[in-house]
Amino acid sequence: MIQLVIGSQWGDEGKGKIVDIMAAKADLVVRFHGGNNAGHTVVINGQKFPFHLIPSGILQKKPTVVIADGTVIDPDVLLEEMDIFEKMGINLKKKLLISPRCHLIMPYHKELDQAYENARGKNKLGTTKRGIGPVYADKVSYNGIRIYELLDWPLFVEKFKFQAEIKNKILVAFGVIPIKVETYLSIFKKLAERVRPMVRDTFAIFQKAIKQKKYILLEGAHGVMLDNSFGLYPYVTASNVIEGGVNIGSGVPSKRIDEVWGIVKAYTSRVGGGPLPTELFDKIAEDIRERGYEYGTTTGRPRRVGWLDLPAVKFACLLSSINRIAITKIDILSGLSQIKVCVDYKLDGKKIEFSQCGYLELEKLTPIYKTFSGWKKDISKIKSFKKLPINCQKYVRFIEKYLDVKVKIVSVSPERKASIFV
Repeated sequence: MIQLVIGSQWGDEGKGKIVDIMAAKADLVVRFHGGNNAGHTVVINGQKFPFHLIPSGILQKKPTVVIADGTVIDPDVLLEEMDIFEKMGINLKKKLLISPRCHLIMPYHKELDQAYENARGKNKLGTTKRGIGPVYADKVSYNGIRIYELLDWPLFVEKFKFQAEIKNKILVAFGVIPIKVETYLSIFKKLAERVRPMVRDTFAIFQKAIKQKKYILLEGAHGVMLDNSFGLYPYVTASNVIEGGVNIGSGVPSKRIDEVWGIVKAYTSRVGGGPLPTELFDKIAEDIRERGYEYGTTTGRPRRVGWLDLPAVKFACLLSSINRIAITKIDILSGLSQIKVCVDYKLDGKKIEFSQCGYLELEKLTPIYKTFSGWKKDISKIKSFKKLPINCQKYVRFIEKYLDVKVKIVSVSPERKASIFV
């Protein structure tokens, strides 16, 4: 069994919780793209566990977790997360595998990210300033440094100094203080020593697992609307979020995937710039933001919120062969007298499909809404779909019918156990 969990919107859909639930039975849980610009939060007995690099499945006993080829690694973040989990008694030498093909986020990547964003002025993209774009840019321009080089220390130092010399000239041109390589060598040396026992040929491990019919769970970061190719470029992330990104980022052939789970938050949210057709600016938006704690796991920035945008989600489903839906945070809508759902777009009086839209069209179009009656009941303790308020059931069934994909999980609170299996 191979399952993929991906976000169907602009990220922050609640993938971490769903991965954590599924990971209980998995043999391998795999991160295959992105870096610490992603954030997943798992809640167990009221305690929050935020993740940025290590896969969410680390808190389950059975699986081995893998940081695969397409993931980019910030040494500070990885070391910090390793410390946290080792203090919890988790033996990472037995639990965590890392691909040598993973690229490293170097100090100059973060400085470049900040410099580029500052230079854009009022046209800022709203990046997380974690160096993600610059590290992927170096990857495709043959200037990247990987875990592979890190484990050959003289080679790593040589490449670091060479790249820093180039990048420092750019930083100076932007009025940014250049970096000093010697300041960071001790951090990278520590990383090399810590990860060396965990670095393995993950491609061979996946091929063996597939042959033995092991349960592989692939954990996506971000959401389809942020995909570098099919998202609303340039308001996107630097990696490929969609199903095809699995093959690129891990070596697992996408045709081997049995189930693609699309995670759908019951409303819409996003961090950063770019169009958000259903965005709300009223008290309802404030209430949803506070009740749903819509603040970035990585940045802490308040998220923009809006009604559920089904044309966008439908596009995500078709693009990534989504055949299972998990609806999250539907409990946040409890207490609203009316709930709206976007079902169509109109531009200049004519209907337009999401696939026809770039960011310019999405900024101008008018969303067409269907209005549902809300429900007052607190649903956070409900265990059965049939016991949900009728209006809540209608809302879920409409989403299912519109997307033409079965809803299999309805999450009614952040807690691991608060999930209704439909």
